[in-house]
Amino acid sequence: MKLLIDFFPVLAFFVAYKVFDIYVATAVLIVSFLAQFLLDWHKNKKINKMHLSSLVLVLIFGGITLFLRNEIFIQWKPTVLNWLFALAFLLAPLITKKTLVQRLLEKNIDLAPNLWGQLNLMWIVFFTLSGAANLYVVYHYDEATWVNFKLFGLLGLTFLFVLLQGIWLSSKAELLASSTEHANSQLETQEKSD
Repeated sequence: MKLLIDFFPVLAFFVAYKVFDIYVATAVLIVSFLAQFLLDWHKNKKINKMHLSSLVLVLIFGGITLFLRNEIFIQWKPTVLNWLFALAFLLAPLITKKTLVQRLLEKNIDLAPNLWGQLNLMWIVFFTLSGAANLYVVYHYDEATWVNFKLFGLLGLTFLFVLLQGIWLSSKAELLASSTEHANSQLETQEKSD
């Protein structure tokens, strides 16, 4: 259900674009993000920072798009959002002494500090490349292709990245578990010999 709520604005934008045009789709996107933010806030009684950042950028870039009747501003929104996320992941360790991905996942995953750094770097690269890919499509293809890429391309890249990250994490968790078992067996052997 959460996944559907998270992707509802993009799906609504896509449908509105196919039925109407980029400007109606942009208005639908603004309303959808506002509804998503308010629904999440009402349900959880707290502000989801990711939803808030998306809403602010949609209000700014979508508002400028509608006011100036120029779609380039809404087309830049995914790039700006991705690059802001990359920047947040890059700067978080300097501010909090932990990577952002560690702060988000450490309750569920046990990783060595260097692995948290590697995982964080993967997210930085992913967000940076996603933003660049969006701009490439904006400037090298027509508007309809960009709308399709926004839904299917960026969403597909995100799912692929999360899947590959899951495989990487499971391989590291196995290594961590086996090294922990090895250390425990060595400790038991040492205790028996003492």
